[in-house]
Amino acid sequence: MTPPPVPFFDRARGDLAMQDELSAVFQSVIRSGQYILGREVEAFESRCAAYLGVRHAIGVSSGTDALLVALMALGIGAGDEVVCPAYTFFATAGAVHRTGARPVFADVLPGSFNVDPASVARALTERTRAVIAVHLFGDCAPMDELLAVARGRGLPVLEDAAQAFGADRAGALGLMGCFSFFPTKNLGGFGDGGLVTTDRDDLADRVRSLRAQGAPRKHHHTLVGGNFRLDALQAALLRRKLPQLGALLGRRRGHAARYAALLGGAGLPIALPGAGSAGHTFNQYVIRLEDGCRRDPLRSFLAERGIGAEVYYPAPLHLQPCFAPLGPPAGSLPVAEAAARETLALPIFPELTDEEIGRVAAAVRAFFG
Repeated sequence: MTPPPVPFFDRARGDLAMQDELSAVFQSVIRSGQYILGREVEAFESRCAAYLGVRHAIGVSSGTDALLVALMALGIGAGDEVVCPAYTFFATAGAVHRTGARPVFADVLPGSFNVDPASVARALTERTRAVIAVHLFGDCAPMDELLAVARGRGLPVLEDAAQAFGADRAGALGLMGCFSFFPTKNLGGFGDGGLVTTDRDDLADRVRSLRAQGAPRKHHHTLVGGNFRLDALQAALLRRKLPQLGALLGRRRGHAARYAALLGGAGLPIALPGAGSAGHTFNQYVIRLEDGCRRDPLRSFLAERGIGAEVYYPAPLHLQPCFAPLGPPAGSLPVAEAAARETLALPIFPELTDEEIGRVAAAVRAFFG
């Protein structure tokens, strides 16, 4: 008998286990008649601020909008430059571009794929207004080194912590933190949602105004903002899930340890992710093949056996068609370019079973003979 497939991600397993609780939350919001911001959002923001160890947590409409509104709060715009890693999700640089500023791309470290502080230092110019550090795959970037580089130029460091909710002090290390509640994230919502964190009262006030068309109170617009508000329903459902996050992250870390035990001593031509330095949350479990030419055949081999795998990310940002005119040219950021050719993400979601992990590992070993 053919075994059932192993999905790359299956959100329904966890949600169905909470179905009665989530349904009760949904009914409560329906009865309240308040669907945008309001008490549910305020209560969720308060819980997040306490959980993350920050003074302010401001709910917004998505992780992308969290980045955009944070940059807007800093007044970044046309003629400015913002340094960010070349190997990350598109939204990091896309948000910079949407302000009118220019994203400047830095290379990444070969082990964690987080941004390389030395490359960031080389990318700084007189036009640089900020640095964005991405906590890639749930592993915090080397913030001490990045903050030291930025401090020498008086530059703020923003944290793109979309994949790292729950990592140690993520969102509390830079001037502002930006999170996503996209359904696949550590704390996944039921649609889009995001969060901006900061300890600065003035920046928090600006973000709150900017998310509501730049109006600190109704029909009084001190800034030109946007519609970046978090829905009350998303906040209510996420607040119900937040107390479970520690257990969910524990499962992710346990899955990573099991992969390491099953694949680490097998003499395979792959590199496994390390545990990281600040509570890696393993939002993705990304292996690196020594020969990048075998990455896509491995993915196909797994798919033929009903095992999901994904490529994060197939092209670095400086080689995306919309950013290619900005430079640098191909070959200039070799670690990011190699990572795009050589990496593959295996299933790691919390409800994955030991039997499924064993099947994934056995298939990877079988591919290499």
